[in-house]
Amino acid sequence: MTLKDPTPHHRLPLANFQLARQVIDPVFRNSPQYTCGPLSDALGVDLTLKLETANPIRSFKGRGADYLIKSMPRSDNAIVGASAGNWGQALAYSCRSVGQKLILFASVNANPLKVERMRALGAEVHLHGEDFDASKQEAARYAATEGLRMVADGLDVEASIGAVTMAMELTDSGSGLDAAVVPLGNGAMLTGIGRWLKAASPKTKVIGVQAVGADAMEKSWRTGTLMFPESVSTIADGIGVRVPIAEAVADMADTVDDVVLVDDAHIISAMKLLFHKAGLVTEPSGAAGVAAIFACPTRFTNQRVTAVICGGNITDSQFRTWILQ
Repeated sequence: MTLKDPTPHHRLPLANFQLARQVIDPVFRNSPQYTCGPLSDALGVDLTLKLETANPIRSFKGRGADYLIKSMPRSDNAIVGASAGNWGQALAYSCRSVGQKLILFASVNANPLKVERMRALGAEVHLHGEDFDASKQEAARYAATEGLRMVADGLDVEASIGAVTMAMELTDSGSGLDAAVVPLGNGAMLTGIGRWLKAASPKTKVIGVQAVGADAMEKSWRTGTLMFPESVSTIADGIGVRVPIAEAVADMADTVDDVVLVDDAHIISAMKLLFHKAGLVTEPSGAAGVAAIFACPTRFTNQRVTAVICGGNITDSQFRTWILQ
């Protein structure tokens, strides 16, 4: 597809998108996308689900991490990263595939299932700090002290370019979308999807979704000033960002139409709907797009909407508490 670039000087160059589509491991590409009748009926929209949990790490993060790692020269030195869990799993999976040593930092409160999987995939994992951003600060300190490269979701453009491939797959079908609702954490997925849709389907509204208790990126984008709340409070750890990334906020300026805030009750309702109406088990951040539709019913009524189901890593106890009860 040949496109006219609406923002030719954007940090995410359109010229790189087709390459990413060729390079990224096939296990992460061409994920299922389909109209879910029962869920559409329950929400009053024509809803296409983009299912990013049917892969070895149960998350969309494999796209960006794989493109990033394959774009880097191999090194005998470790690379360093920080993660709430899914980005770390993605990095670990891709680093293992090319023999690259990886050191990850996560919060002491990180999802234990995600921590276990990061280690099982070969990463050296250190737990530090009460939340993701505290562990990220420690990762940056460690990398600087040891003279190692640190890679960061939302900062390294390859992560966002990897996410673009989801939107490319959505537009392959040729069916127009009125809106795409996309979870917003560090911003790589939202800006990547938005960057492609603004070129390939400019009538599609690109709407980010953040948790009420973790709205640093939303407030930073809306005000034009980076906002740093003292803490975050949400069950959606995958989008629980306290320290916004300036570059990702800037990327949002040309790619995002709006950001919706949802509370944990909306997220839990969305998780239950996805389970009972679509047979899908999602983590809280993975259900954020559906939560936005559930929370704003009149906004999306009778529209053709896609929601990215971006993660499915929850523990047994979380499943029982959030979905079965």
